[in-house]
Amino acid sequence: MGVEVLSVSVDSVFAHKMWDDHELSKMVTAGAIPYAMLSDQDGRIGRMYGVFDERSGTNARGRFIIDPDGTIQAIEVLTPAVGRNIHETIRQIRAFQKVREAGGAQVMPAGWKPGKTTLTPGPELVGNVWRVWKVSEAFED
Repeated sequence: MGVEVLSVSVDSVFAHKMWDDHELSKMVTAGAIPYAMLSDQDGRIGRMYGVFDERSGTNARGRFIIDPDGTIQAIEVLTPAVGRNIHETIRQIRAFQKVREAGGAQVMPAGWKPGKTTLTPGPELVGNVWRVWKVSEAFED
């Protein structure tokens, strides 16, 4: 998809190695994980992104989609009790890529998926999204 994935946590590089060797690589790949795992033991990166919890000394589960210009396009932060959805992350990356490719001439409605209806922004769309957007597409698998 032409993206770079980084994992950042307050865990040490040694904990990341154990996670890779004994947990993650068995869930995701037959070998080492396919992205960099960064150690943020002092919480500096977590503080920059607003996910570091000073009280516990940990980072909340955050996902940030950052475009090639360095602009954050999407943020998702969850408590440790709930995991993230990789399918939604991929859907959003594809949507942001399509918007970027169109130079802003198209926008993606809620739940947009590749091949589904896009919207052309402009004054005539205001108050008329429901006439153009096929809301049922957001619920199709």
